[in-house]
Amino acid sequence: MTSEPQDASLAGAPPDAPPRSKLAELAADAVRYWELRRLFYNMVLATVVLIHLVSAWPGSMPLLSRDRVLVTFMLAVAANILYCAAYPVDLFVQFAGLRATWSRLRWILWTVGTVFAATITHFVVKFMIESVARH
Repeated sequence: MTSEPQDASLAGAPPDAPPRSKLAELAADAVRYWELRRLFYNMVLATVVLIHLVSAWPGSMPLLSRDRVLVTFMLAVAANILYCAAYPVDLFVQFAGLRATWSRLRWILWTVGTVFAATITHFVVKFMIESVARH
């Protein structure tokens, strides 16, 4: 007599494995989705910075000082921390029972969030370049 796992997420798991919790399943799904896209998010923000630096060259050269590079690094870390704001939204919508619809539409949240972050990046870099030009 073979016992089939009651949870589809246990397919292939040893028969004595504990069932995965709903939270673990939804969190794993969110991580798979969002972390793959984090690379593209960072590429978009890096492109915004590079376009500004190149278009303002040689006036943007002072931005390449050690202190300004460290500030830029801190801002990049902050942007990645803010990227994590997608996780609570993702988990909330999935727990609300809208998982099938959400899996087809969450690209909208990624797109809006990335465009918003790129807009903030645009203004921050523009301000940094203008402040260097004034001094």
